[in-house]
Amino acid sequence: MPQPSIAELRTIIEQLIDPYRDIALAQVVLIKNIHWSGETLELKLVTSYPAKGASQSFEVLIRKALAKVGVQAVILEIEIKIQRQAIARHLEPIAAIKNIIAIASGKGGVGKSSVAINLALAIQAEGARVGLLDADIYGPSQPHMLAAGLAESAEVSKDLKPRLAFGLQTMSIGYLVAKNAGVLWRGPMVSSALTQLLQQTEWQDLDYLIVDLPPGTGDIQLTLTQKLPLTAALMVTTPQEIAVIDARRAMALFHKLHIPVLGIIENMSGHVCSHCHHREALFGEGGGQSMAEEYKIPLLGQLPLDRSIQELLDAGKPPLAVDPESANSLLYRELARRVTSTLAGLPREYRVPGAKMRLQD
Repeated sequence: MPQPSIAELRTIIEQLIDPYRDIALAQVVLIKNIHWSGETLELKLVTSYPAKGASQSFEVLIRKALAKVGVQAVILEIEIKIQRQAIARHLEPIAAIKNIIAIASGKGGVGKSSVAINLALAIQAEGARVGLLDADIYGPSQPHMLAAGLAESAEVSKDLKPRLAFGLQTMSIGYLVAKNAGVLWRGPMVSSALTQLLQQTEWQDLDYLIVDLPPGTGDIQLTLTQKLPLTAALMVTTPQEIAVIDARRAMALFHKLHIPVLGIIENMSGHVCSHCHHREALFGEGGGQSMAEEYKIPLLGQLPLDRSIQELLDAGKPPLAVDPESANSLLYRELARRVTSTLAGLPREYRVPGAKMRLQD
């Protein structure tokens, strides 16, 4: 078999299908360095989304393809270069934040906040700088679920510096008011407070800010989605029809405001017994898939109903932080790659924050 040239090897690699976006690698990955010794290929790829945990998947994909042309071994290095994507509604970007992802649901009780925390930690584990904004003024839960990792005192403070928790930059109204104090504010005050939390918090060089929106589709949600410079949103639902009905209302809100929805996350999609390992669909089946098909967006992940997740979060120890190699943690890391790779497919934002000109792909 004749030895392939560097150009031929590069073409083969670029035509492979990215495992997370179902498009050619050439559209999402840059081949920065390539060296071919006649047996071993040394390769450096630059990805447009955080993919530390994907190096083995990429290596297997490339090795299988190149084995057909005589490449016996592949040494792969991945560099991550995250770009700023275009902002919905032509709002002014925040200089310290490249991309803002809203986590939304049509109703409470679907596990949206736990998904937001674990997804933020999973994206961080994949190699990005991540922040988390708890936007539920009336029921801030993030401080409790992150309690074991908070690097600073739990005392109430008016300081708008983000608090570090397991490496995440976090902000919540729960840091600013007493733990059991009720927030008796009307809608305009809530919207104003959240805008301040987002724009005045001293975020430090974030690739992604995850915003845990309050549940529902009322005036507060409408005002927030209009004012926040969102890049995109994610919809969280459970499989049951009543949750999907409410999620459809939230989808309608984002569609009316021309905010891209990256996909559906189906939480509590099935329960596996810790004793007999039997899987049972306690909340039905197919709700997330049917919604994804209806709106022609991907079903990005199906997350189990697992008692251990609830117990760890109640103790202020998210699974991704305390057991990063568990089955649930690996599911979230897979979800993180799907979410961020889908986001990387949106139009690019080329302007510097504060400039008036916008050029898109």
